[in-house]
Amino acid sequence: MINKTIDLSEAKIKELLKEVLIELMETKKDDFHELFLEVIEEIGLKNAIQEGRKNDFVAEEDIFLLLENN
Repeated sequence: MINKTIDLSEAKIKELLKEVLIELMETKKDDFHELFLEVIEEIGLKNAIQEGRKNDFVAEEDIFLLLENN
């Protein structure tokens, strides 16, 4: 068995990774579309949670009262 090692520079690794990602995006458009939508939703949720933590919390009872009145 022949053992070969390939020495890749960081620039070459980045180039290869970019090529692979582009090829995957072209061949699996629907999957990547769903993935990116999920990522955007998660980022939005994370931002909303962080923003909510900066403000005063609302008592659970107040929320249920509002829901019952509507």
